[in-house]
Amino acid sequence: MSRYSRRRFLASAGAVLAAPALSPVAGAQTPAVVLKLHHFLAPTANAHVRFLSPWARKVEKESGGRIRIDLFPNMQLGGTAAQLYDQARDGLADIVWTLPGLTPGRFPRVEVFELPFVANKHAVANAQAVQALYEAQLRDEFSEVHPICLWAHDQGVIHSTKPVGSMGDMKGLRLRAPTRLSAEALKALGANGIAMPVTQVTDALSLKVIDGCLVPWEVVPVIKVDDFAKFHAEFATSPALYTATFVLAMNRKKYGALPQDLRAVIDRNSGQPAAQAAGRVWDDLAVTVADAVKSRGNTITQIDRAEAERWQKATQPVIDAWLKASEKFGGEKLLADAKGLLAKYGDA
Repeated sequence: MSRYSRRRFLASAGAVLAAPALSPVAGAQTPAVVLKLHHFLAPTANAHVRFLSPWARKVEKESGGRIRIDLFPNMQLGGTAAQLYDQARDGLADIVWTLPGLTPGRFPRVEVFELPFVANKHAVANAQAVQALYEAQLRDEFSEVHPICLWAHDQGVIHSTKPVGSMGDMKGLRLRAPTRLSAEALKALGANGIAMPVTQVTDALSLKVIDGCLVPWEVVPVIKVDDFAKFHAEFATSPALYTATFVLAMNRKKYGALPQDLRAVIDRNSGQPAAQAAGRVWDDLAVTVADAVKSRGNTITQIDRAEAERWQKATQPVIDAWLKASEKFGGEKLLADAKGLLAKYGDA
């Protein structure tokens, strides 16, 4: 291949890699509005394939083709995952999918769901509770953008290279921690919580930088956790060791500039319907992925209620510290309200 041809090939390949994930009918007609949806995971990730892409296609269909949503996974529009929220605020992206926890301390109220042993085992219950609390009390926390929905995943599972069946087994384990509060909970349990993006977990496990990680079942096959961590521990009953919250957010000016009928399309696919759709994806995958992991010979341990109570007692200081730090915005009431919503939707 000539030098000139090689340059043309590399340029073409780069263009393909940077291209958005377009609707199959994107070229069928000229839309009135084109929206860029940006996120940090691969286009093969379940969040992209099973939630974000179907949500975008549903909006397109209901708009009669007047809205087109181009998905840009893998941070294709530039920046880091921690900058996604600001990209939506500033209009660098029209819509983003991200986690408030990527910028610790910036969204202290929604953290209430990320406290140890507060969330439900099931994502639909968590999703409904987070969205309901947002609508009632957290709008100011996300006022810089137009939130389409907020939600949280199902229970976070302990995936490790050594068996974990009791609190004593946690001592000294180096585990990837997905949130600030989960890292503090791990410390209280005798482990070492190591903060890192989920996209770095595979390399960290393969290089034995960590002994395992906290992630929900949904992401396990995507980042090949079960190739390296052959032991998995989950709690048999609610509450869960941890969850993480998510937000699907739109630029406020872009949303406000939409014609009224197109805003109505976005609105119909926002709030509880969108949050519950996300929750169902995580709950469905929790079953299918766990079954697949078990079928390959990995060990899944169910931690019973009696043992769980020991873990809850050990991590209570994490909750106490959060309550003390949150006195200025009524953290005690916020926690009580969050638990009330989780009980409501968990029993539904």
